Amino acid sequence: MSERSAEAVQLIVTCEHGGNRIPRPYWPLFKHHQATLASHRGFDPGALSLARDVAKHFDAELIYSTTSRLLVELNRSPNHRQVLSEATRSLSREERQALFDRYYWPYRNWVESQVEEAIAHRKRVFHLSCHSFTPRMDGVTRNADIGLLYDPRRARERALCLEWQERIEAADRTLKVRRNYPYRGSADGLTTHLRRLHLNREYAGIEIEVNQKHTMRNPAHWRALRELLVHTLEQVLTRLGK
Repeated sequence: MSERSAEAVQLIVTCEHGGNRIPRPYWPLFKHHQATLASHRGFDPGALSLARDVAKHFDAELIYSTTSRLLVELNRSPNHRQVLSEATRSLSREERQALFDRYYWPYRNWVESQVEEAIAHRKRVFHLSCHSFTPRMDGVTRNADIGLLYDPRRARERALCLEWQERIEAADRTLKVRRNYPYRGSADGLTTHLRRLHLNREYAGIEIEVNQKHTMRNPAHWRALRELLVHTLEQVLTRLGK
């Protein structure tokens, strides 16, 4: 990025579903859920490697979790029906509280504090949350290689995703990029929560979703795609000055 852009923006990179680790005290709950843990429901394959590459390239703050989303879903509001999985819904109120206090709130508070600190220093925050999605869901093939999720009512997010989509597809004509697919960017999630706390001019939150048919292919292919995504993101941030 240019010197001007680097001074204007604070990039924060997060990865909520970076692994499928289950802490030892909770192992008994997952005795019959090992296959689910290893599946896309347990974590987002490739998401953490992308997050690390972006953070390293831009020298950005990286916040991530390698604890499975099946323990507690960090990308859901605390009262959302999917914040706990079939393995953890049977916990008592006290056990749930302990689970949230140990794994949920520290992560969410860490991200919030980084955003608030940047804004307090008169930085405009660009938050990139890295994810991946399964190629097929409920028997239906997902028709995209890359998804860029944002709130259409937020001008900075909309402009950034439009530009990034164009840059990615221009760099590789075989890639299909869709906006607010396979999920809506305004649905319940960490970026949606942070939008409620901060104005459009202060905070822009984007979720990138990469089809796991790419993240699970040979390492050279996945590395090349990550490099393309980092390079095109740099072009976008430089051009838009966002």
